[in-house]
Amino acid sequence: MALRKRHKEAEVSTDSLNDIMFFLLLFFLILSTMVSPNAIRVNLPSSKNQPAPEKKQPIHLAVTKDRKYFVDSKEVNFGELETILSAQIKDKPDAVIVLHIDKDLIYQDFIDVMQIGDRLKCKMVCATKPSNSK
Repeated sequence: MALRKRHKEAEVSTDSLNDIMFFLLLFFLILSTMVSPNAIRVNLPSSKNQPAPEKKQPIHLAVTKDRKYFVDSKEVNFGELETILSAQIKDKPDAVIVLHIDKDLIYQDFIDVMQIGDRLKCKMVCATKPSNSK
């Protein structure tokens, strides 16, 4: 009796491999969003709040909700804003402009004022209120 052996090739079922890869991808995406970007702990130096020296007083620029501009509590038109700031910066070589802008204004109003500071080549700082005050 001549019996023949049938050669079966070994098969690996990969039907569930796609599901496993999807769940691994999902797991790593969720895990990566939970990792803090400031994972490096640095012991920062401490300092005391000291008043600025007299010759380095900042220039305060306020913009109200109805788009009125005030330079050191004096109301100015937007068209005159650059010339007035330029005259004040001329006297102070390292002048800093502190920008007090209403939070309800559109972002373009903020950009317009920042572009004036960029043209004048001066430092501008945006003032905020502490998060615990209302």
